[in-house]
Amino acid sequence: MSAQLLPNTNADGLPVIPMTDAQRYIFDVRGWLTLPGLLNTAQLDEIRAHQMNFLYERDTLPSEEQDNHGGPSQILLDHPAVVGVLNEIISNQGLASEDSYGFRFDHTYTSHREAGHDNFRPHGGSGYFNFSGSSHVYEMLPGKVHAGLTRVVWELNDVESGDGGTLFLSGSHKAAFERPEELSDRQSEIWDTYDCPAGSAVIFTEALCHSGTRWNNSDRARLSLFTCYNTVNAKWGKGCPAPDVVATMPPKRRSLFRGVWHGMGDAPQINRYHDESNHAI
Repeated sequence: MSAQLLPNTNADGLPVIPMTDAQRYIFDVRGWLTLPGLLNTAQLDEIRAHQMNFLYERDTLPSEEQDNHGGPSQILLDHPAVVGVLNEIISNQGLASEDSYGFRFDHTYTSHREAGHDNFRPHGGSGYFNFSGSSHVYEMLPGKVHAGLTRVVWELNDVESGDGGTLFLSGSHKAAFERPEELSDRQSEIWDTYDCPAGSAVIFTEALCHSGTRWNNSDRARLSLFTCYNTVNAKWGKGCPAPDVVATMPPKRRSLFRGVWHGMGDAPQINRYHDESNHAI
């Protein structure tokens, strides 16, 4: 078991849920992990409604809710179980405290897919061999990993076997060879996927080969929020929530949106804070 990692609570004061030894092993071996059933019915109803309004009736929302992570959806950013994983696989503890996270928000998008929608496009893999500093890198030492750019997929509707959840080529974040063309076929048995109840989080390293695929359930759309996190001094995706969205968040949650730099010494020379002059754009 690794040493206790900071912070111990999320922005709402809820205790962080550390990874188990089994979860660490599974994530390292496969490159992905499912955390089922993290949200209750009331949370799901509010977040689903917000995401659908964000997608299709954005102008009707207050300005502070006109973002994927505005309004009720902001609690997804630092859910205690998600923080527990990110503390372990991406956090720089020199930039963490009880007032700030040792990782930062990178980018996000919401996906709403009806039956027949297909986005099969395998990409990624071999991230262990990416150059040092690449966001799509996977690094290892005995008893410790660093996952670089990390994706958290919130499944807001049930995903059953055969529906068409995200596909993973498990272990490919450490692959030493290029992916053979015959393994790019979605029917290949090498692909893994998952089923999970609504309100689950699926976490994977972007160093892993992964792909969307055809959504097959005609009775239920797939509604998912795809959010990426990165190290404090790196950014891969473009954009950030508007200042009035971030301003509605508790201070610790706002630390996810601080500027992209590291620093040294004590604050404000080290990047443990978010304010009007230190924020991502």
